[in-house]
Amino acid sequence: MTIRERPAAVLVAVSRPWFWPVSWVPAYLGTVLAGHAWLPEPGDVGRALVALLVLGPLVWAAVLAQNDLHDLPSDRANPRKGTAPLVTGAVSEVRLRRWYWLAAAASVGFALYVGPLFVLGVAGVLLLGWAYSVPPLRLKTRPGWDVAVNAFVVGVLSPAAGWSITRPPWEFPWQFGLIGVLFAAALYVPTTVTDLAADRGAGDTTFAVRYGQRVAYRLGIGLWAGALALCVGFAWLDQVVPRSTFVPQLVTVPVLLAAYALLTRRPSIPRLAVLSFFFAVPTVGFALAYVAAG
Repeated sequence: MTIRERPAAVLVAVSRPWFWPVSWVPAYLGTVLAGHAWLPEPGDVGRALVALLVLGPLVWAAVLAQNDLHDLPSDRANPRKGTAPLVTGAVSEVRLRRWYWLAAAASVGFALYVGPLFVLGVAGVLLLGWAYSVPPLRLKTRPGWDVAVNAFVVGVLSPAAGWSITRPPWEFPWQFGLIGVLFAAALYVPTTVTDLAADRGAGDTTFAVRYGQRVAYRLGIGLWAGALALCVGFAWLDQVVPRSTFVPQLVTVPVLLAAYALLTRRPSIPRLAVLSFFFAVPTVGFALAYVAAG
């Protein structure tokens, strides 16, 4: 049986399971931040599990189905997208559009179980996903906006969604959101370079297409350095980032800065994966210190 004959497998492929942690990790950190604990209270576990379903396969299936429908010209010219279901013909545009509406409706429907404010967040993500991919807005092709949308969704909305499972979203600490936006933007900018040739060929004016690889590289380093500096500063002030992480950060910050500079000079998906591993180490350290301080 081919993948074309297995709609469920095609749908999973459309949702890109390797992207799910992009929203899961910050959402989980938001939950840890809200409860000063590794796991939510027993009464909140069911809502947390439903939130994982929504923030993982359902939202990504909707957002990426929409993205695939409108990125087809560049995806056909992009070797990295050669196995995408729409490119290979494993799914038709008509079916993919139907899947988008089903995934979007399921995202909102399941989000209702988590809570009305969670629904608003999910609706906001779906709306931003639409604005990112669909003309006439198509923010992906508006340099600066492409970076800002992704940074806001990953750096603010995802951790705030995790926070909102147990606490009101308006209590979400702005310091954490600011750090998250800078880190998310720094991680997104190099991805515009990896697809530079395909986007340019398709006429998609992304950040890297407009400003070039050198400017994207310098901006990424600036954003990364800014996020690291805020982490150190907030640790010194003992605001959100525990004071106990201050000295360890003085050791890890130069390593993280050097890793970013080396791995994003000529960015690729494997190199960005290695960078994510480097980033995971201090992230786990922060969570350990935060829970211990709680």
